[in-house]
Amino acid sequence: MKKDHIYKEQRKEVARFMRRLYRQGLTTTSGGNISLKVSEDTILITPSATDKGRMNWKEVGIMSILGENLTSDLKPSIESGLHLSIYRKNSEVLAIVHAHPVFASSFTAMKWTINTGLTAEARAICGEPVFVPYALMGTAELAEVTAENAAEADVLLLENHGILTTGKTLLSAFDKIEVLENAAKMTLIADITGRKKGLNQFRLREIERLFR
Repeated sequence: MKKDHIYKEQRKEVARFMRRLYRQGLTTTSGGNISLKVSEDTILITPSATDKGRMNWKEVGIMSILGENLTSDLKPSIESGLHLSIYRKNSEVLAIVHAHPVFASSFTAMKWTINTGLTAEARAICGEPVFVPYALMGTAELAEVTAENAAEADVLLLENHGILTTGKTLLSAFDKIEVLENAAKMTLIADITGRKKGLNQFRLREIERLFR
C-alpha cells in the first residue's frame, strides 16, 4: 500500500468532520483543528495553512504520539502539541475537536458560565464545562494546562481562545461542541429575557447518573 493511502478511510472521516465544522459556522477558514487517535502510537490531525471548508483526506496529517510528523509534505497544526499532550495523559480520549464558535468562545472572554442546566440534552451531552486559564496558543504551557483539565472534563472553555471537546469518537466530540454552542445561545436568551428556569438539582443529578 502506498504511504499516501495509509489510514485513508479514517483521514476521510477527519476531513469530513472538519468540513462539517466549517459548514455549521463553528470555525473559520483558518481556525480550529481536529484529531483522531488511530493506534496506541499514531494520531491523525488536520494541518495548518489549509482551507477548512474544502479540506480533503490527503490534507489530513499523520503524527506519532511522540510528535514525529509522518507526513512531511504537510505542515503540522500549531496545536499538535496540545492534542498530543491530551492523548498521552488521557488514554480514554480517542478524538479531539478544537474550534472557535462565536457564542461559546465569547463566554471564554467574558469569563461567564455557559449554563448547560437549561435543557436535559445540554447537560447529558456536555456535562458541566470546565474553564481553562489563559495560555498563548501553540505553546507548551497551553498544552500542559489543557491536558490537565481534560482529565476532569470533556468540554473545556479556553480563556480568551475557544472551545475544546474530547470523546471516544469524532461524532461524540463534534456533538459536544455543537450542543455547547447552542447552550451558549440559550444562556444569553434566558439571561436577557430574565425568564430562566433551569433543571433543579435532583434532575441534574439524575441526568449525570444516567448519561454521564
